[in-house]
Amino acid sequence: MRAMAIVGEFGLDHLKLIERPMPEPRHSEVVMRMSAVSLNYRDMDMVLGTYPFSFPLPLVPTSDGVGEVVAVGEGVTRAKVGDRVLGTFHQSWIAGRYEEDTPQLGGSADGMLAEYVRLDQQGIVHAPSNLTDEEAATLPCAALTSWQSLVTESHLEAGDSVLIQGTGGVSLFGLQFSAMFGARTIVTSSSDAKLERAKSLGATHTINYVKTPVWHPEVRALNGGRGVDHVIEVGGPESFSQSLQAIRIGGQINMVGYIGSKQGAVNPLEILYHRATVRGIPVGSRESFEAMNRAIEANDMHPVIDRVFPWTHAGAAIRYMREGKHFGKIILKF
Repeated sequence: MRAMAIVGEFGLDHLKLIERPMPEPRHSEVVMRMSAVSLNYRDMDMVLGTYPFSFPLPLVPTSDGVGEVVAVGEGVTRAKVGDRVLGTFHQSWIAGRYEEDTPQLGGSADGMLAEYVRLDQQGIVHAPSNLTDEEAATLPCAALTSWQSLVTESHLEAGDSVLIQGTGGVSLFGLQFSAMFGARTIVTSSSDAKLERAKSLGATHTINYVKTPVWHPEVRALNGGRGVDHVIEVGGPESFSQSLQAIRIGGQINMVGYIGSKQGAVNPLEILYHRATVRGIPVGSRESFEAMNRAIEANDMHPVIDRVFPWTHAGAAIRYMREGKHFGKIILKF
């Protein structure tokens, strides 16, 4: 079978199509024939070698993908041949607290960018029946990170206010989940065109942070002079200080990414002054994943897809992601 792998050293020129043996299921394992994979910012960093952590090569990248079960090993009870399933980002995080040593697809373990993938049955969930393969492929990292932030950890309620930074995958899912729960949202972006599209997805207010670089007073003004209840923080250290100024006393900031910067200074006393809850979000557990999928089905929610590439054109898809012009998820189709 064929797979795309980072071979020799990091860099787009080293993402190559290779041949590997066809996987056979062992006890408690399933083999999936892949249908679609979704790219995340993490995948781009992984291929380029700019991810904060390094992993041995060769490595099959990407964590998010959907496929059909074509073989099962002894003892498998969670799926049968013909089921459409997704791999979980953390293969052994079933429920409860996050444990640091859980294998991560496309990182400490090979990912989903292969024609066939073998996973333990504990690391799979069934795809929502209302979604296409392309839509379902977006869920394991980007969608679940938003769900874990707002629902599992922050206990989002109707009428809450949410500041959502940017219009990337995690942020758009945060917008869609916030709308699902009846929350008010303020979305930031550098693009007026993207902000208009965010409004069509239910954004209550928008801010262009290029035109308004000091945006935290505007967040409060749009929220009736009061700080917001929740923040999905994807910018990194440079935006974090403004997020602290934008929340209410006792507000919650969910740290997800670093697309703006990876270094910067934060005054920890600001966390104390705002009585803020600040948490890093390591995606989510299988239990959270299954709860999210039930909500997606019940509300017939559909992820936003920007563009679909053939799976062997992963390098071109990553170059397209680097341009930052996309709105929604970038898909690699088998």
